[in-house]
Amino acid sequence: MHRPGKTNGLTDVPGIWVGHYTDTAAASGTTVVMCPYGAVAGVDIRGAAPGTRETDLLAPENLVEKIQAVCLSGGSVFGLAAADGVVRYLESRGIGFPLDGIHVAPIVPAAVLYDLGRGPEFRPPVDTGWGDAACRSAGPGPVKTGCVGAGTGAMSGGIRGGLGTASVVLDTGIAVAALVAVNSLGSTINPATGTFWEARLETGKEFAGCIRHPVMLPAPPAGAPGENTTLAVVATDAVLVKAQAKKIAMMAHDGMARAIRPAHTMFDGDIVFCLSTGKRPLPETPGFFAAPAAQTINDLGHAAADCLARAIIRGILDTESGYGLTAYRDLKKQ
Repeated sequence: MHRPGKTNGLTDVPGIWVGHYTDTAAASGTTVVMCPYGAVAGVDIRGAAPGTRETDLLAPENLVEKIQAVCLSGGSVFGLAAADGVVRYLESRGIGFPLDGIHVAPIVPAAVLYDLGRGPEFRPPVDTGWGDAACRSAGPGPVKTGCVGAGTGAMSGGIRGGLGTASVVLDTGIAVAALVAVNSLGSTINPATGTFWEARLETGKEFAGCIRHPVMLPAPPAGAPGENTTLAVVATDAVLVKAQAKKIAMMAHDGMARAIRPAHTMFDGDIVFCLSTGKRPLPETPGFFAAPAAQTINDLGHAAADCLARAIIRGILDTESGYGLTAYRDLKKQ
């Protein structure tokens, strides 16, 4: 039977660090997923209103094989400035794509979500300092969840969203994990039953005592272009090439679509990055007509989807009411 990793978080994948910068006064923040030793990466964008940087570089046919970090931030288009701080932090430490034997160019894909107007000022004061601060707090330890980092000002289906994480260790010993900032137009809760769409996926009693009796949801928001977006990173220590990482990112979106309904709307910029730290070779399946590692990729993609769905629930469970948004824990019973 599959089990969660040691901390049930993204950093259970060796070689992955996570750090946050949280500006509670501005109702926004930044989360950095750092790969100090590099990670093969893929990406899949399903939402119709994405805000991104350097995602084209992750296409399998393009040059760079490994990245050094992923930057997720609030602040909508203004939040992309945080990625500059991540680049400068890594460059100052010699971490990046080698250029001339002396200099490096850190490769930092980034994505942003819409949380404008949820703090006292319409636009949070996001800048390079946010990315730098998130890097300085990054480490391989347990990941903080709830109203932190990119999930600080998040909203999900009319209630407060947040940042969640989950992991699993497969029977092969390969680790798979997910981290997500839930800021969705759709809801994580089935209005007919008053509980989470994917509560059935609970692993190791991770939700024990947190999922309440059926709850009543507030009226759903009307929705407007670009005012949502769920940002996710899934990771594994299996050895992957870029095309395989992209396929796993594509499959992981199924977990988002099961846990948030509707997902990938015209008003969301939903995106999933997949990172491989390359610590464990892929088990191969013999057969003339089968790609040697095809079944293992199936298993990794399925595990990534389930981890992402669990992380989404965790992100909602760990929030607190604020900024005029009610947290799940404070919803009225049906």
